[in-house]
Amino acid sequence: MNSKQTICAPKVAPIDVAMVAYPDAHILDVAGPIEVLSGVELFAPESDARYRTKLLAGDTGPVRTTSGLTLQPDLSFQDARHSDLPIDTLIISGGHGTSAALKDDDLLAFVVWAAQKARRVVSICTGAMILAETGLLDGRRATTHWWWAPILARRYPSVTVEPDSIFVNDGRIWTSAGVTSGMDLTLALVEADFGHDVALQVARYNVMYMMRPGGQSQFSANLIAQNSDDPIISRVLAHVQANPGADLGVPALAEIALMSDRSFARKFKDAIGMTPASYVELARLQAARIQLERTDALIDQIALDTGFGNPERMRRVFQRHLGIAASDYRDRFRPHGSIAQIDSS
Repeated sequence: MNSKQTICAPKVAPIDVAMVAYPDAHILDVAGPIEVLSGVELFAPESDARYRTKLLAGDTGPVRTTSGLTLQPDLSFQDARHSDLPIDTLIISGGHGTSAALKDDDLLAFVVWAAQKARRVVSICTGAMILAETGLLDGRRATTHWWWAPILARRYPSVTVEPDSIFVNDGRIWTSAGVTSGMDLTLALVEADFGHDVALQVARYNVMYMMRPGGQSQFSANLIAQNSDDPIISRVLAHVQANPGADLGVPALAEIALMSDRSFARKFKDAIGMTPASYVELARLQAARIQLERTDALIDQIALDTGFGNPERMRRVFQRHLGIAASDYRDRFRPHGSIAQIDSS
């Protein structure tokens, strides 16, 4: 998502947020977004510019998370409904307890009630399953943790699942991939509510990049390589990652594998689920991203070093995978200073 498209007039009044938790929710799915939201109060110029967050659960007793730590809800679902709790933004957490939560009639009824009141509705990780169960994702685009994405698509065919996205915004509904991507989504909410400068300060304070686009892939070349159990293919994958600027065509890679071109291409796809060319492109993209984030090298030189050959070809690959140009990626993701520099920025 292009940050320039999300900027609107900064809000002044506090924004009421309801975070939904349940037994075996992932603690970072709850605490991560709340921590990002709390940073607004430190940097927004208006005295009342902040989020007021309430943690809600089935009752007000401690909620045990997957890590074993417990959370203390502010209100039960029933109390929130009886008090007509103000809700601008509804956030549904994810976690291992999602399967049980999908059978919790009180939780589902509260989500439906709260969603009717809210200006926008957000899910973190597997919280998308809960939104889908209530029908809130019918006819919409959505994402979730890559492991759950095929389950979401199979169980709720009316939802258009984007399994590769960090987060997806479709109208007033926002969904994110797993764990830390919920913080990326929340930064996008901060930017939409209070502007780019405040969101940038919050990102720096939390030592986060500002900001990963919603369309950025959940997958990296390294992660895909870890899924290979074949020692021959693993050797080829390691070579590709270590030498992105080399000749990485099928004949060259088949030679490393000591196989015929056709046998190698078939074995490669069977092992990791993509063609050699697709993996090489992903590995080169990863190598270029690292150089853009960590060096001052010219984009033309990076394109040569990482095997793209020319900046135009690299630009097309960045646009296709990340939705932004390489130069914009550098501006957005390269660290702008340490946490100690916040006060002087």
